[in-house]
Amino acid sequence: MKYIWILFLGLTVVSMTVPSENNKPKVTITDTDPSKEIARKVDSILSLMTLEEKIGQMNQYNGFWNVTGPVPENGDAARKYDHLKKGWVGSMLNVRGVEEVMAVQKIAVEETRLGIPLIIGFDLIHGYKTMSPIPLAESASWDMEAIRKSAEVGAAEAAAAGINWTFAPMVDVSRDARWGRVMEGGGEDPYLGSKIAAARVKGFQGEDLSAVNTVAACAKHFAGYGFAEAGRDYNTVDVGTSTLYNVIFPPFQASIDAGVKTFMNSFNDLNGIPATGDEFLQRDILKGEWGFDGFVVSDWGSMREMIAHGFAKDGKHAAQLAANAGCDMDMESYLYVSELAKLVREKKVDESKIDDAARRILTVKYELGLFDDPYKYCDPKREKSVINAPEHHEAVLDMAKKSIVLLKNENNMLPLAKSGMKIALIGALASDKNSPLGSWRIAADDNTAISVLEGMQEYKGNELTFAKGADVSIGKTQFISETKINTTDKSGFPEAIEAAKNADKVVMVLGEIGFQSGEGRSRANIDLPGVQQELLEAVHAVNPNIVLVLNNGRPLTIGWAAENIPAIVEGWHLGSQSGHAIAQVLYGDYNPSGKLPMSFPRSVGQVPIYYNYKNTGRPVIPAPNLVFWSHYIDEDNSPLYPFGHGLSYTTFEYSDLSVSSNFRGNGEITVSVKLTNTGSKEGKEVAQLYIRDMFASVNRPVKELKGFEMVSLSPGESKTVEFTLTRKELGFYNNQGKFVVERGEFQVFVGGSSSATLNTKFNL
Repeated sequence: MKYIWILFLGLTVVSMTVPSENNKPKVTITDTDPSKEIARKVDSILSLMTLEEKIGQMNQYNGFWNVTGPVPENGDAARKYDHLKKGWVGSMLNVRGVEEVMAVQKIAVEETRLGIPLIIGFDLIHGYKTMSPIPLAESASWDMEAIRKSAEVGAAEAAAAGINWTFAPMVDVSRDARWGRVMEGGGEDPYLGSKIAAARVKGFQGEDLSAVNTVAACAKHFAGYGFAEAGRDYNTVDVGTSTLYNVIFPPFQASIDAGVKTFMNSFNDLNGIPATGDEFLQRDILKGEWGFDGFVVSDWGSMREMIAHGFAKDGKHAAQLAANAGCDMDMESYLYVSELAKLVREKKVDESKIDDAARRILTVKYELGLFDDPYKYCDPKREKSVINAPEHHEAVLDMAKKSIVLLKNENNMLPLAKSGMKIALIGALASDKNSPLGSWRIAADDNTAISVLEGMQEYKGNELTFAKGADVSIGKTQFISETKINTTDKSGFPEAIEAAKNADKVVMVLGEIGFQSGEGRSRANIDLPGVQQELLEAVHAVNPNIVLVLNNGRPLTIGWAAENIPAIVEGWHLGSQSGHAIAQVLYGDYNPSGKLPMSFPRSVGQVPIYYNYKNTGRPVIPAPNLVFWSHYIDEDNSPLYPFGHGLSYTTFEYSDLSVSSNFRGNGEITVSVKLTNTGSKEGKEVAQLYIRDMFASVNRPVKELKGFEMVSLSPGESKTVEFTLTRKELGFYNNQGKFVVERGEFQVFVGGSSSATLNTKFNL
């Protein structure tokens, strides 16, 4: 080997290794002066790159061949392999495991002209092997430190498997439970969603992005994806400026404030422009007004989908639109690598935009430490020791318990006594070890979750009888299109009914299988699937002492259960330790403290339903027996369970609400309230503060969450909880996208949910 040393930009040293046998230069960057900025190193590399190599950094391929098998010789895989060896691939996704990642990284580093390492992406949504609860469930904890820790666990395992970039967190606000991807986000509220977005970004990226246990995060989907019409995935989005700036944008802004390194654009169109080709979103707002200095990746194939949208004429036109709009990396459309160089030479895309995109991508690679050591994520010993580590299971168990929401508990049905009882456990989901893993669990091993049956069996003091009752689905369950929901087979009903007859209490685990929510899994009806409602009613007819445990990825319409079942536990899809978490809550070893991040509708006809609605000009009945006001003639306006709702095995009382204003001095309003545990058990309560701007230049919602605090209290204990309102909480974006704080009257509410009635007023 021989070495050529070249000095670029007067300051940065670049080491080029040239193998004498084939005369192909190898570039490794060695920073001889640690004080030099990454920007200088990136500029040095860019100066060496051909146009095709810069465009190559903008090209991402899915894993396209078995790297432990033979090299592809023809077809699409062979073409991609040739691109990889030419340095025309900047990133790969769904390549996981040290052996696989090492193999593709070696090609990029040791067989291409410049030896630029790949960034390896993966959908690390709620865990790698050790699965945390689905993100919507985690959001129900309202515990930012636990959420951060959950992301940290997932990042550590993924990084140990060779991955250094996750396509998470999804920070889309959504008000429509029909949309399958609500399971992947933080719920319906922009304030809570912003806090969760920041916690997840910090958990993934840690304090040092170059550490071997962190990964680059990706805020997605920019923007409006959660507002797909009718809750149908990939559908069009039509929202006003006020909603865009005040509801959709805030979690993305919070992600930037938390240091997120990448963004992903969305599948939907907004104002008739597909997000991948939207210059307003990507250049004007994200990279311009917000100053985002990371890079933007398209969603899977979304660049090519602009043709189907009717926005792009053909693939070449789609590449032109996306590049000019500010999409830096093409995921699986193959259009940049095939079309972009021609577009530059035809002067339809300026090469400065290619330089900008490549620079952004290379910068993140530097920040990850890939140029210092391309194989830093490829340690087999670390992979073996980190993945499924005992401390990770302890962390996800803690997260799962904090995610559970007690929706109803009449007559103190819960917690269950630990001895002297006959308990019937009914429902196919009670013994299911796969569904609790949830959707988006690509790397998880099937059937590795602790089932509710297993969790309850660890409590030996009671006589426990299990009866399936009925299957939820028949056949395959990985892809909902291959799943047949059981709508006819009730052959297991008699066994379940007999078990219920002989029991003191019945625990029924009902809901959705793990793959009934997630991408592409929208539902027009969000009730209990299949024959489960009939099973519930049949069991109730012989024994009404039922605890209903829901396993689901979205809010469900459970009106009959809410009226007839004395205790209801929202158990979501809680991941690897699901059964242990649910059993510990049922038996009172953990006092539930979760609060709903999304409203539960009474019926699907109310959807989208959300707490922070606008009042309208006819908000209440104007006179007896009149129908001319905003309502349904066959359903109540209110949700079944509101945003922020969640009970405990103890009770809490709010009192002594007061407001002190020093807004002209330090620009703050202080709200204080006395919170008392009035029950007999120690418990945690999420105290929530909401405001209402009574009149403004743009009408404001009837309530907006602007603060919350988790408070732990012993029986009889009281604590004064203080909230601080600043300009950030009291202002809003007007229809020109300008943040304003306006004088006027405000109402402030404090309580245990968005239905809080304790209130006072202040003037600003």
